[in-house]
Amino acid sequence: MAVIAVDILCFSHLRWGFVFQRPQHLMSRCAQHNRVFFIEEPVFEAQEVYLKEAICPRTGVHVITPFLPSETRPEATPKLLQQLLNDLIQKEQIRNFIAWYYTPMAVEFTGELSPELTIYDCMDELSAFANAPAGMFSNERKLFEQADLIFTGGLSLYEAKCQHHKEVHLFPSSVDRAHFSRARVVHQDPPDQKVISYPRIGYAGVIDERMDLQLLSYIADRRPDWHIVLLGPMVKVNPNDLPRRPNIHRLGMKDYQDLPAYFSGWNVALLPFAQNNATRFISPTKTPEYLSAGLPVVSTPIRDVERPYGELGLVVIGRSHEDFLKGIESQLREGRSQRWQSQVNSFLSRLSWDKTWSEMERLILRDLGRKKQRRTDSEIAPMTTFNPDEASAARV
Repeated sequence: MAVIAVDILCFSHLRWGFVFQRPQHLMSRCAQHNRVFFIEEPVFEAQEVYLKEAICPRTGVHVITPFLPSETRPEATPKLLQQLLNDLIQKEQIRNFIAWYYTPMAVEFTGELSPELTIYDCMDELSAFANAPAGMFSNERKLFEQADLIFTGGLSLYEAKCQHHKEVHLFPSSVDRAHFSRARVVHQDPPDQKVISYPRIGYAGVIDERMDLQLLSYIADRRPDWHIVLLGPMVKVNPNDLPRRPNIHRLGMKDYQDLPAYFSGWNVALLPFAQNNATRFISPTKTPEYLSAGLPVVSTPIRDVERPYGELGLVVIGRSHEDFLKGIESQLREGRSQRWQSQVNSFLSRLSWDKTWSEMERLILRDLGRKKQRRTDSEIAPMTTFNPDEASAARV
């Protein structure tokens, strides 16, 4: 099978070492045949301007972190990042490359690049997040003008973006089934979870403004015999705002490799998202991961969970706090029926990050081929001029 034969410059708003999700899954697979440079947002805590480069031992991805002085003015940042990027390109002898964007803000320092192809993998509506940069919306419009391909991480995003570009393609959240299905086999509980009583109701993911903290309090107060397990980092949320109850257990961020061991000790998995601007377009990667682990799932009415998981009966949707609570109760009683498990397995058989990457790669190779053909046609097109003497001779 043909593979992409150019380097990848990936500009991300997420840290490589953060929660392992869409960018990590896709760039890890890309790195099997390509040099991938995963360029993070700058860290403003240095005495001088420099790049830190590390190679991920698991995947071979080059993780690039710009460091800038803490007193750097916002208007000076793009120029400094542009110079650091030029230095990286020269140092690594990057000639032919694809520019792959997760954050539109990167267009502020990448305007002079000449990529073979420009891709925008839109996994979230970043402009709707708390404290989003003021230029997010306008920079996304510029990115739409530059991009050859737009990928979206969910159906809601696809519906919102497809009217702005002729090459928008839907690639919803996928899953590494083999990894998470390990949770279906009984494991020894991790030490910090082993001490927690049953039944266990779990959530794994970022704890931020998208989470309905009042819903967690409601569940904990009305079912003090249930134990809520929270895995993941807290971002843009005051720790004091997180409800404190004897039956709420925040265990912190866990390595992706360890998640199946935690999931194997849960009775029900939760998607307790609030209904706000930040959740309007989300397509939680945890949905297929929970299901691959064999866990019954209860979610608030997130559109990309309702379609298709709720409509197919794979996930219970709780439209109110009371509804959500009743959903957990029903799942505790009968959530792992043989019929439900068969339906889950049938649905998941169509999902994999390998398949997602393969389909993306097909589109990328198609567009690279088209551009190469256009260049070839331009180079070999004959340059003809009218010569009246030759025309007269031909008539004779």
